[in-house]
Amino acid sequence: MKSNLKIAIIQTDLIWENPERNRQLFSEKIESISENVDLIVLPEMFTTGFTMHPEKVAETMDGKTIVWMKKLAKKNNTAITGSLIIKDKLESESEDNYYNRLVFMSPSGNIQTYDKRHTFTLAGEDKVYTAGHKKLIVDYKGWKICPLICYDLRFPVWSRNNNDYDILLYVANWPKPRIAAWSTLLRARAIENMSYCLGVNRIGTDDNRNEYSGNSAAYDALGEPISTIQPYENKIEIISISKKQLLKTRQKFQFLEDRDRFTINAE
Repeated sequence: MKSNLKIAIIQTDLIWENPERNRQLFSEKIESISENVDLIVLPEMFTTGFTMHPEKVAETMDGKTIVWMKKLAKKNNTAITGSLIIKDKLESESEDNYYNRLVFMSPSGNIQTYDKRHTFTLAGEDKVYTAGHKKLIVDYKGWKICPLICYDLRFPVWSRNNNDYDILLYVANWPKPRIAAWSTLLRARAIENMSYCLGVNRIGTDDNRNEYSGNSAAYDALGEPISTIQPYENKIEIISISKKQLLKTRQKFQFLEDRDRFTINAE
């Protein structure tokens, strides 16, 4: 187990529906990181922006972006995660569907995925993307990480910590008009789940004229800020989190022991 985990948060603008240029953008940013980090976090739909036209830009699980992530993770000896548009057919399905899929790529090339559970109905995401039904808990260097995507942040039941994770991680394209909710809910998720909570959001304006201010942030298990990136700032923020401190906080307060027990019907 690694007692301290060093994480690089990349808050940046995205190039609309252009995977090749976005890969180049993130390659340059990742190569500019001068210190060793354990995990690099990219925003939601980091190759395209939040488009409702997946037929233009969807990739497969052996496509260029997956190959790119594998190569960079190995070269830099770090895990890389973020979501992108994937065209795939699950075992229970008869035809291909589009997914807003988070990929967690380890340095060894091992791939774990999470499909966004709560598709954003206000933008019609539910009409073009298939919702996921399973949470993912990544076991990485002795840390348990629960990665979720954007709109999932509004649904605390789905993210409830049953003592099965240490870090709650959200990647997002969360627009400026509702950024107060983003900041408030990130902090709330940290407090109620007694875990580190990180939110990585994009900046800039997309081709649908949606404006994004970023406000990426990280909170400890008591909801105290570890890092808050300034609005609209194009920045790579590196944070260090402590397993010892997390366990000390949980042992002192033990709030999770009093949580309600319930089951979720994710179908």
